[in-house]
Order: sequence, then structure tokens, then C-alpha cells
Amino acid sequence: MKKTLLLVDGSSYLYRAYHAMPDLRNARGEPTGALYGVISMLRRLLLDYKDVATHGACVFDAPGGSFRETIYPDYKAHRPSMPEDLRAQIEPIHQAAAALGWTVIVAPGVEADDIIGTLSRRAGESGFYTIISTGDKDLAQLVDDRVELINTMSGERQDREGVIRKFGVPPERIVDYLMLTGDAVDNVPGVAKVGPKTAAKWLNEYGDIDTLVARADEIRGVAGENLRAAAPRFPMTRDLLTVRLDCELQAQWEPAELDLRTPDHDALVALYEAYGFRTWLREETGEPDRIPEQDARAPREAPAAPDGVRYETILDEAALDDWVARLRAAPLAALDTETTSLDPMVARLVGVSFAIEPGRAAYVPVGHRAPGTPDQLDRALVLERLRPWLEDPAASKLLHHAKYDAHVFANEGVELRGVRHDTMLQAYVLQSHRRVNLQDLCSQWLGLTGTTYEALCGKGARQIGFDEVALDQAAHYAAEDADFTLRLHQVLYPKVRAEAGLDRIYALEIRASDVLTRIERNGVAIDAKVLAAQSHELGRQMIDLEAQAHALAGQPFNLNSPKQLGEILFQRMQLPVLRKTASGAPSTDEEVLTRLAQDYPLPRLLLDYRGIAKLKSTYTDKLPRMIDPRTGRVHTRYAQAAVVTGRLASSDPNLQNIPVRTAEGRRVRSAFVSSLGKIVSADYSQIELRVMAHVSGDENLRRAFAQGLDIHRATAAEVFGLPPDQVDAEHRRAAKAINFGLIYGMGEFGLASNLGITRAAAKSYIDRYFMRYPGVADYMDRVRRQAREQGYVETVFGRRLYFPELAGAKGPRAAAAERAAINAPMQGTAADLIKMAMVAVQDWLDAEGLRSLMVMQVHDELVFDAAEDEVEVLRERVPALMAGVAELAVPLVAEVGVGPDWGAAH
Repeated sequence: MKKTLLLVDGSSYLYRAYHAMPDLRNARGEPTGALYGVISMLRRLLLDYKDVATHGACVFDAPGGSFRETIYPDYKAHRPSMPEDLRAQIEPIHQAAAALGWTVIVAPGVEADDIIGTLSRRAGESGFYTIISTGDKDLAQLVDDRVELINTMSGERQDREGVIRKFGVPPERIVDYLMLTGDAVDNVPGVAKVGPKTAAKWLNEYGDIDTLVARADEIRGVAGENLRAAAPRFPMTRDLLTVRLDCELQAQWEPAELDLRTPDHDALVALYEAYGFRTWLREETGEPDRIPEQDARAPREAPAAPDGVRYETILDEAALDDWVARLRAAPLAALDTETTSLDPMVARLVGVSFAIEPGRAAYVPVGHRAPGTPDQLDRALVLERLRPWLEDPAASKLLHHAKYDAHVFANEGVELRGVRHDTMLQAYVLQSHRRVNLQDLCSQWLGLTGTTYEALCGKGARQIGFDEVALDQAAHYAAEDADFTLRLHQVLYPKVRAEAGLDRIYALEIRASDVLTRIERNGVAIDAKVLAAQSHELGRQMIDLEAQAHALAGQPFNLNSPKQLGEILFQRMQLPVLRKTASGAPSTDEEVLTRLAQDYPLPRLLLDYRGIAKLKSTYTDKLPRMIDPRTGRVHTRYAQAAVVTGRLASSDPNLQNIPVRTAEGRRVRSAFVSSLGKIVSADYSQIELRVMAHVSGDENLRRAFAQGLDIHRATAAEVFGLPPDQVDAEHRRAAKAINFGLIYGMGEFGLASNLGITRAAAKSYIDRYFMRYPGVADYMDRVRRQAREQGYVETVFGRRLYFPELAGAKGPRAAAAERAAINAPMQGTAADLIKMAMVAVQDWLDAEGLRSLMVMQVHDELVFDAAEDEVEVLRERVPALMAGVAELAVPLVAEVGVGPDWGAAH
């Protein structure tokens, strides 16, 4: 066995445990939440790595600062002082770690990250493999062929490939990445308005931050300005963000000295008894409860880890029949599937688990094939025995991400009905800004950390399928999922029910989940020949554009080479140099080309070439490969719990990103065709502006919608002081930019850029707008205050949209968060409305027994594959149903189109 050193970032975990756990206290009223959470994680690590790790240490920050405060006095300056309840638990946490067998390392003046970095380097030099348990992204820079990270709270593991998947850059570029994004936790500044995607994109394009800075003039727009402004402080931020590998350590802290010791039984008994951890105390002593019962009013410890659970593996018909009877009798049963794939359209059943009370669950394997696996029940037999219960709408079921499991059962010919609850959606309704995977939620709400999928199946190229896992391990994992789902429901659902608005939104999400399952299974027909023809045509256009570019340049050159392009434009053709890169070369980025294109044909042609090349590679070439060969249709996936505002996110393929602003982009929609007769598209008209009129209470805005006026023409008349019949196209364009811009919190700078006018003119437009629509200005001020005071805003129907980043935010970051908060009630209410519409329309389709299918939901639009003889009834009823799902202060309007394909109907 290779020598393995397990290093725990104790400071990272004690804060996370403190904030994740409820306010737990022992009989004396002493806080115990962080202590309980850290002990749980350390115990889990010892269990998970008992056959792997030979050495280990738990590393904590010492009180006081480090050299980084000398470099940058504001380092960690925005952090509030440690809560007293947490400070009181530090020493017991150190004691607990030592009692469990860990070496506890605290070095004054040295941060835990630097100790971990130094230990991992020395361990590698001494022949150790190092596993670092942390939730800190900074430590990803340490990963190499002898170091990997594990996040005990999420189960996520990161080797080199894992770092690339998570951050988009390899470990050796993590410091560069953080220099661009900044580190909000430690108050290390980055580049304003540069997030993870932009940082990864730049580093992958330019290689490293030094090259990026040298060529900073190639970065266009505000992002480029911000990059150039931040570059002078990069040496400082690099020093702040780089983990030290050469700290002086005491001799007893050398890797070879850090043996994992046998836990100290007496110390653990004393500690568990003192802090009221009954379950662990019983486990340690084997004795009945020896802690006096607390007063009923006193806070209790977190739900105990499931040490005394009863998990069954069902291998015979009698046991299966017994559990079917229990399921039929249970008022609510948790249900989960284990499968062969994460793709819901192709996943096949490996086993099914259920739980009817906390700590009692069972797993029925039907497709395991690991060596030595005992005989399992036949899949068809199991499904037929379960079918009456699975398909009974009166049998109440609880799942986590029910939409996925419904697809799995559908793949096996079973229609899952009776889904009453979904813990993923409960968590999403309660905290849409946080992760909703089962493991994270159980850690946060229950203080439980179960077995991870990767712990069973491995990862990367060596990962095995769940059907290859040893049955005893697989059965425990599967039953645990069902058990934890039930436990989680008992904590989350009362919180949802306690708020009328959240309860209403949760009921909507449950119904929407069922409709989305049906939309995904319906899929949409794609004409691959149309796309092939478009790809061929786009390829021909690219060849023609390339030839024209060569002719204009007077010689052939590589259109994709900035160097050759610069030589052609600025040396051969002597075009004006608008901006230079850091190295002094003339910039040829998109912004420069766009400005040059106003006066010169070659830059315009180059922009056309780039646009067509992207359209071809991203859409017309790719979409045909996504057609399911079994159905001849594309089956997108809708992520229901991924967007803070409640909107859906489409993927594989992303139907929401199909371009519509160019003729070539709009043609892509013509490949989405009907298999039944016609495509019918119904789209809410100006929905977010109508919601603005409702929530702001502005009388002028409401009056314009009530009278059915062209809202942009009406706004232009108000802002420019003109009669409506004198509003020209330019006035209307400016008013449209203001209407939609203000919804997204756009200021005078953004409006000036959008309209190509001065900031003074833009400010004048906005001032006149607010004079005419004072209710909108009042609404924006009100929302800003609400978001800062309570940390969230609400939609019209009660969905809560959290903005934790507003707490303590200043400058551009605060302004961006406020803009998002202003828009969130409009976008969130629009999301609620389209979900209400989906449910109402699907209910009507079912009630009428129509053959037409709802096949897509894109932004504020529902798309149908309509039977020829049902087109007219859809044209009449669908917009009426959409308009009638809610009553706002202004009328809801849905517009409908019909055509042989989506492009013609839209």
C-alpha cells in the first residue's frame, strides 16, 4: 500500500460547520453545532480512508495575522470578527481532533493553507501521496500527480482533470485565475466584472496572466479597461494568493511523523458526555444512555448519524411482497432509483430503494453484475409487483429530483404517478441561491454525510458503473439515499409550509416538474436535411467571404490569425490604428473591427465571417448529432432548480441560446418541424414590462397597457414630450432601450453605450423617464432597500430571491447586485407565470384528450407540435389560457403563431 498523507483544512471546516448546523447546545447551554459538524466530518474521513491513509494531520489557523496583512492591510478586512459561539468551540474542536487520532497543527503567524502547502510538498518529496480535505478553492493550486483534494461536505474530488472541470483551467493556472476573479472570502481584489467564465476563457486563450497582460489591448470594451486598470496590482495579488511551500515547521510535524493514531477512548467518552452527543457516546461505551434528559425547552443536538439504521436488501419475492404491502399502507414513502446513466432518456434501472420511516429503508437490486453478486429478482417481475403502487396517483411518494426518476421508470414502461413531494424543489424554494444536491442538503440541514457516489464507483477513466459495485456497498448507499430523503423532507417541508408564498410556489414547482417530464419525453422533431443544407450554405458563405477578404487585401492570409490580420489592415492597407496591445502591436479585437467596419469593407467582412463560423460550428453542425436515433427527435433537459429567479435552464441542446437577431440564426429555427401537422408558438407579450407596471404601481405605465397602446411608442411620447403620431422610429428605438434597460437596472453609461449617445444625453432621457413614470423610480428605491435590509426580494406570487452578496458589498459589486435585485421580481414573476401557463395548458390538453404535444418552453414562449385538425383550437385557447393564469393590475397578453416549422410560427 502506498504511503498516503491525509491533511484536513480544519479552519475551512469549522466555519462551514458553524454556518451549516443549527444552533445546537448541550444541557449547560454551551454551543455545540460547529463541534458536532467537525467531529462528523473527521469521523467520516477516518471511515472513508481507513484502508488508504497511513498518516494525517488536522491544520488550523492560529489567532492573529500573517505576512499577508503586511503586504495588503485590507486582507480579510471585511470579515466580521469570529462569533463568540464559534470561538468557544475552537479548543473543544482541537481536543476532539486529537482524541480521534489526528495530529493537530497550529503555527502562530502562518496560515493553515501555507502549512498544508508545505506539508504536501515535503510529503511528495518523501514518497507520500497527499489527499487534502478542504472546501477552499485556493488549495486547487497544489494539485498534481501526487496531490488531490476532497471536499468532505460535498463529496467532490479534484485531481488535475477535476480541477480543470471545475474551474476551466489546470492547477498551475489557479493563481492566475484567482488574480482575475479575486477572492471575496479573503478580500483579495480581482478585475472588476470578470467572473469565472471570463477568467477561464482568457487564460485558455492567452495561456497565462503575463501573456494576457502583455496583450491586454486586445481585450475590448469595459472588460479590457478593467483588466488594464487592475494589472498594476497583480504582483501584490499574486503574492497574496500563492500558497507557500517553504514554511518552517517543527520536527514533529514532518510528514513521516504524522501517523494516524488509535483514537483515545477515554478522551472521546469525556468529550461526548460533556457536550451531549448521545449516539456517539453509546457507540463508544456500548452502554445505555448515560446523559440526563434535557429540559424539553432546551435546544437538542442535531439528528444523529444513522448508526442504528435498519437497511434491507431484498433478494426474494416474499420480502418484496412484504415491502410492497408496507408501501401501500404508508402515508408517504421515499423512493429512489439507481441507474446505468445520468442521461435520463437512456438510463436503465439497476435497482430501486424506498424508506417509510427514518432509519428504515430497503433496496431491491435488479441489474448488478459485479463478481460474486448473489441472485437478484428479475427486473420485469419487480416492476410488475411495484407497478400498481408506482402508477397509483393516490399513493403519495417523495423523491429527490423526481423528474429524473420519472424518466427512468418511463424507460422501463412504467408511468410514475402520485409524486407529492420533492426535496430538491423544497430546498430550491427555500434557498434558490444554494446548491440542491442531496448530499450538500443533508450536510447543511441534518448534519449527516453519507457515502458518496465517487467513493463507490471511483472517478475519471477508472470509474465503474453502479451496476459493477459490490452489492452490499451499493445496497447501503441506495437505501441511505431514500432514508436521507425522508429525513430531509421532515426538516424542509415544515419550513415551506410555514410561509404561504413559499407553499404556493412549491406546489407550482411540483406540478411544473410533471409537465417538464412530459415535454422532455415528447422532444421536438428536427429536420437534419435542413440543417445539413444550412451548414453547406454557411460553409459556402465562409469560402466566399474568405475569397472576398483575400481580394480586398490583395493577397491570401489566415482570417483567424491576429498577427496576419494586423499586418494586412495596418501595414498593407494603412487603416487607422485605434488601439494597441500591451506589446505595442495594433489591436484587431472585435471592438476595433466593429469601429473600423463603419468606414472600411474588410473589417465588416471579417466580422461577418466570424459570426457565420460560430453559427455553423455551434448550431447547424452540432444539432443533427443530438437527434435521438430511437425517436428521431431532440430531447432537451430543463434544469428546474438551477436559476435563482425561477427560470428554467435548457441544455443538451440549449434551446434558449439559438440566435434570433440575424437572418442566418433565425433560419436555424426552421429545422424544428412538426411531426403531426403544424408548429404552434404562443409567447407572452412584453411580460416583464407588464410585471413592472404591476409591481411599481405607476399609473401612466398601467394606463398605457390597459389601453392596449404600443408601450415603446407611448414611452417615447412621454419621454420626448411628443404626440404619439409624431414619434418616429428613432424615438421608439430609444424608448425601447430605456424600457428594457431599466428592467435590468441599466444606468446612464449603459444606455449611452446602447444608443450611441453621450452620457449627458442618456442621463437626460432617464431623468425624463422617471419624471413621467415616478412609480418606477419609487419601486427601484424600494427594492434596493428591501434587498439590503432582508437579503431577498419576492415575486408577485411569493417566490423568494436571495442576494447574500449584498451584505457588506461596496462599489461595482454592490451596484451589480442591486441591478440584479431590481430585475429579479420581474424575471421571477415571469418565470412563475410561464410555469403556471405550462400547467394550465397541459391540464387542458389532457382534459380535452388532444393529440397535440407541448414540445418546448423557451423564455416566455410555449411551443406545440399540433395535429392538423387541432391547430385552430390551440390558436384560440392557448393564448386565452396563458392570459388567464393570474390577474395582474394590467392585462396579460399572449400572441400565437402557426407554421410548418418553429421559424415560420415564431
